[in-house]
Amino acid sequence: MSLPPLVMTCGEPAGIGPELAAKAWDQLRARLPFAWIGDPTHLPAGTPVAEIATPEDARHASVSALPVLTHHFEGPAKPGHPDPAHAAGVIAVIARAVQLTMQGAAAGICTAPIHKKALQDGAGFAYPGHTEYLAALAGVDRVVMMLACDALRVVPVTIHIPLAEVPERLTAALLTDTILITHRALIRDFGIAGPRLAVSGLNPHAGEGGAMGTEEAEMIVPVLDALRREGLDIRGPLSADTMFHAGARAGYDAAIAMYHDQALIPIKTLDFAGGVNLTLGLPFVRSSPDHGTAFDIAGTGTADVTSTLNALRMADRLARTRA
Repeated sequence: MSLPPLVMTCGEPAGIGPELAAKAWDQLRARLPFAWIGDPTHLPAGTPVAEIATPEDARHASVSALPVLTHHFEGPAKPGHPDPAHAAGVIAVIARAVQLTMQGAAAGICTAPIHKKALQDGAGFAYPGHTEYLAALAGVDRVVMMLACDALRVVPVTIHIPLAEVPERLTAALLTDTILITHRALIRDFGIAGPRLAVSGLNPHAGEGGAMGTEEAEMIVPVLDALRREGLDIRGPLSADTMFHAGARAGYDAAIAMYHDQALIPIKTLDFAGGVNLTLGLPFVRSSPDHGTAFDIAGTGTADVTSTLNALRMADRLARTRA
């Protein structure tokens, strides 16, 4: 199927994003063309660059150079040292990528890591993170974060909040929406006709019949029962400590976990370098490498490109399935 190329945002210029874009192009070239949006002066020295006018131009340009949709920033980038003067540019690049994708000029978006504090300090960035900003640009009220690798797809219901706040923030409405968005995405983006979902409990041993907590009986079980009556194939609530071994994973297509570490520890253990961050519920495909800006190694050329390559490949695969 012929789709326009993907676009990749530059992310934080002082992080490892620019060198990962160059490494990813060097490994993929015309086999999976993408257009990088950013300031070409921020790329590693010696990177072959082809400045292009549209994402479609990346198809030909990627044979011999990294295709770049140029977005000029205020000043150079110093690896490892974020500059608040770059904040407005980082934000504008994300908005440009969303616009191109929603117009149909790009097949999907792969985002490089941002540094939220630099965006807040330099441009008053009002969103908790990348995902919330993308949802706002797309006009979507609720989206879901999925972490995916070959061995596991897992979704945390609550994300970047203190553990002490999880029981209060974990509501029936949030759990229901998270499961339904995940279910729809498995059908639309992964091509799974009858998704099988496994849902964890909140407490150890899924509450152990109320001995270790009542959230399962009072909230999680009624939500799952209601969704089963709608025809969803759901197991749970399950004890999180027995959900992620190989035999258990063979029984479901995605796992729903109640909080951040419950979801991310297993996937980072299974595939630390190769996991991909996906945003479900958007009107376009969005992927991202599952790591941060890595200021400590930025500019050294040692950043592992595996997750970025997987993010690009998965975005391409999902875009084709969705199309």
